[in-house]
Amino acid sequence: MRYTPIDKQLFIRNRKKLVSELKPGSLAVFNSNDTMPTNADGTMAFKQNSDLFYLTGIEQEESILVICPGFREEKKREILFLRQPNEHLEKWYGHKLTKEEARAISGIDTVMWLPEFDSLFHHLMAMGGVEYVYLNTNEHYRSDVVVQTRDARFIDWCKERYPLHHYQRVAPVMSQLRRVKQKQEIDLMQKACNITEKGFRRVLKFTKPGVMEYEIEAEYVHEFIRHGSKGFAYGPIIASGKNNIVLHYIENNQECKAGDLILLDVAAEYANYNSDLTRTIPVNGKFTARQKEVYNAVLHIQREAFKMLRPSVVYFDYQKEIEKLMEAELKKLKLISDSDIKNQDADNPAFRKYFYHGTSHMLGLDVHDVGNMHDNIQVGSVWTIEPGIYIKEEGFGIRLENNIWVGEKENIDLMKNIPIEADEIESIMNS
Repeated sequence: MRYTPIDKQLFIRNRKKLVSELKPGSLAVFNSNDTMPTNADGTMAFKQNSDLFYLTGIEQEESILVICPGFREEKKREILFLRQPNEHLEKWYGHKLTKEEARAISGIDTVMWLPEFDSLFHHLMAMGGVEYVYLNTNEHYRSDVVVQTRDARFIDWCKERYPLHHYQRVAPVMSQLRRVKQKQEIDLMQKACNITEKGFRRVLKFTKPGVMEYEIEAEYVHEFIRHGSKGFAYGPIIASGKNNIVLHYIENNQECKAGDLILLDVAAEYANYNSDLTRTIPVNGKFTARQKEVYNAVLHIQREAFKMLRPSVVYFDYQKEIEKLMEAELKKLKLISDSDIKNQDADNPAFRKYFYHGTSHMLGLDVHDVGNMHDNIQVGSVWTIEPGIYIKEEGFGIRLENNIWVGEKENIDLMKNIPIEADEIESIMNS
């Protein structure tokens, strides 16, 4: 790992919180993600299942966590199964965790090798007083999975072998637990934000007319990796000129030209926790009067949203209030009129021509983190705030995004040190 080791007490607490939510007579299983193929004998970089990492801190592939809190034998109530190291494996793929190392990371005393899984799992299911079996699925509201995951294969295997047990969804439980961040988690997310800041400040000094979008991408990743990040929290969006009205532009292959803006939706991860930053900057270091007018309108909405994103607010009600603010700002910018609003289609309001995405999402081990968007916003959750205005006919868009830790008395901006005022951005770019 590249990051400072995480105190295993975080994972011990997380497992205790999970156990407190399970029914008596329960067993829960969490599988690592698959190593995904590319072509021939190639594979993509491995990304651990977020729930398994949350409960164990283990990043290794082919790992399984079994929790059976009611089992008579205490040492079998938490079992971590790992791929067994061997000389051939280590020659080709490097070091794999020993049992002692896995115990030190996870705080789980009973660590076993994968070949032992079938017989012990059968013993727990048959002799462990297990009635309810909690299995995992990806139930994120944006998920549209088109491949069969390791979890999905395990569900099929388990139901075929043990058809009379009562199967339960563990995803809603994990979603509830993960959306409220503990202090250790916030510290890791703050580290990710701090690394993101370093990358952004580097880019402000680097950017000038004639550079390619991918050169800016290279400046970011250099700074991220040299500070202990694995790199980008998500595919970087470096969108200059007309590209910045496209929400998920990822080609990053155009020349940055004087007079244009660059929308930079780029952030770092750290220890599997993510940050999510967007800034919009002028290629030549100076906003035009119109660009600055629109920029300040977006910044005003972001700051108002910061005040509104509070505990007990429901996200979709908050979004409607943001849309009212946006409507007012678009009128001031003379992009829509009272007549446009009066004659608008209720299902396609006038503001949506220029603002066509949600203002916020939860953030954590996943960039679009788990949690119920229809529930009240929770104290301790982390959200983005990212309004934007995209003007196709004028050839530019502006989005600004910070990461907010929702507090009981006040919100904490994890990106408060990252330049956002137009004047400050111009000053740094021209210094």
